Amino acid sequence: MTLPLSDLPSAALNRRSAVLGALGLLALPAGAAAPAKKNNKPQAPDVWPRALLVPGGVARLSLGPAATRPKAFAGDVPVLVLGDPIEWTALVGIPLATPPGEASISVRAEGNKPERQIAYTVAPKQYREQRLTVAPRTVDLSPEDEARYTKERDHLTGVMATLTDLRPDAALQMRVPVPGRRSSSFGLRRVFNGQSRNPHSGMDIAAGTGTPVRAPLAGKVIDTGDYFFNGGTVWVDHGGGLLTMYCHLSRWDVKVGDVLKAGEPLAAVGATGRVTGPHLHWGVMLNRTMVDPALFVAG
Repeated sequence: MTLPLSDLPSAALNRRSAVLGALGLLALPAGAAAPAKKNNKPQAPDVWPRALLVPGGVARLSLGPAATRPKAFAGDVPVLVLGDPIEWTALVGIPLATPPGEASISVRAEGNKPERQIAYTVAPKQYREQRLTVAPRTVDLSPEDEARYTKERDHLTGVMATLTDLRPDAALQMRVPVPGRRSSSFGLRRVFNGQSRNPHSGMDIAAGTGTPVRAPLAGKVIDTGDYFFNGGTVWVDHGGGLLTMYCHLSRWDVKVGDVLKAGEPLAAVGATGRVTGPHLHWGVMLNRTMVDPALFVAG
């Protein structure tokens, strides 16, 4: 089975037209900040993911033309760069903890050209609060569970740092991995048994136990396991620091190293880990930052 990854779109001029047609979503290469849309709702462009310059969103930053792919960094973390010599675009995940205001990435080109900064403005966004009642042992951890969680956290930190030379297809529109009602959206401020915890880092989709979970894009499996909070979990690498995560699975049907086509089944919905019922928790990560999966799907 081969993984359909490519560096270049089939028609460079068409790609350039699509990018230039979405200039309202791009930061200017000179470093000017793109204006935030009123009420910060994502637009419906011809390119994916949709740009949304808020904490937990994605910035699409035009890097302009270059003979070879520029290297871009958010701090010291590499950023996904897609396009062609006519037009390169950096896709930047904005951490949920980012304060409103100016932010920037650095861009390095080959040769002796100086490093340049491209700035953009992060608009404020207030996410709703969600209160949930779960098993007390998943909120007030025993020493044994705390030790297990710490070990798993250290392992997953390495998984999330995965960066391969594979490049995803130019079109990054994802299919929703499982049919069902969205039961919890990205960014919600979570309160478990009356105690505040980290914001919700993915999209929850309600579905019955055993419902097939399918890959939203082509990719390679980089981790599977049963984790304290996430339950049955699969991570898939789509290249260039774009990863997806699937949690609370009743089972997984893949192993590390498996190569998946878009739409190929990889697991089944379950109710493992810290949950209130069967559902899929789906996460999308860019440059080691969890971002809103809704920006990658239509509707």
